[in-house]
Amino acid sequence: MRPSDSDKPPYVARVEKIEADHRNNVKVRVRWYYRPEESIGGRRQFHGAKELFLSDHYDVQSAHTIEGKCIVHTFKNYTKLENVGAEDYFCRFEYKAATGGFTPDRVAVYCKCEMPYNPDDLMVQCEGCKD
Repeated sequence: MRPSDSDKPPYVARVEKIEADHRNNVKVRVRWYYRPEESIGGRRQFHGAKELFLSDHYDVQSAHTIEGKCIVHTFKNYTKLENVGAEDYFCRFEYKAATGGFTPDRVAVYCKCEMPYNPDDLMVQCEGCKD
């Protein structure tokens, strides 16, 4: 979805419903994805560059604000992509916008230091514990 500030990256939302009113103005009901930096707590070390959180924030927008189509993969499917394109994102959490809570509230960890996996980082050695 087109941001009001052209310097910002586009917003990402899942289209839930498309409808036209009696004057043929097309509206879309969307469920917003949040970027980590837009969430309470902000971006953390393990968040991937293309990571999004599916929120409980719904909205109705003009269809004219749609900029294009993207694909939001599961975390598992995203890690299996041969080439990550500009339209590829992934989601491993649902986000409650009002409280800042996440579901699941835990994520698989891959190291003794218990940092979750960031798919952007080639894990040869953990930066925290050096294993």
